[in-house]
Amino acid sequence: MLDGDTPGRTRALARLAEERIGWLTTVNAGGQPETMPVWFLWADGELLVYGDHRARRNRNLAGNPRVTFHLDTNAGGGDVVVIEGEARIDPATPGPDANPAYLAKYGAWIDAYLGGAARMTEVYNVPIRIRPTRLLAYGG
Repeated sequence: MLDGDTPGRTRALARLAEERIGWLTTVNAGGQPETMPVWFLWADGELLVYGDHRARRNRNLAGNPRVTFHLDTNAGGGDVVVIEGEARIDPATPGPDANPAYLAKYGAWIDAYLGGAARMTEVYNVPIRIRPTRLLAYGG
């Protein structure tokens, strides 16, 4: 789906590899969208987010797996990256403390803000995988 065959897709792939904060929107049982900032990893054509085991988004995904994920735009409102997709909780995915790529991207933040990978994994232990179904990328 994101094979880099256009300048917008190429730029989107680069941003997904580089950026550290994205915005994930789920929909609650009443139909209300709920958006939260998340740390994420782009790997094997999917997004991986480690969710807090207490988060409402887990219940939201159980009722409706359709999500939207986006990155911040640039100061002028360009460089848009929005992914629509299907999310699933994947208990077979190792936790953040056992994910070398995730630790390479966020290790310093995990140590500084969460007290280390083991402590992060105690709370953020719900691996959510998002399979893109549509990409909007333009205005780099």
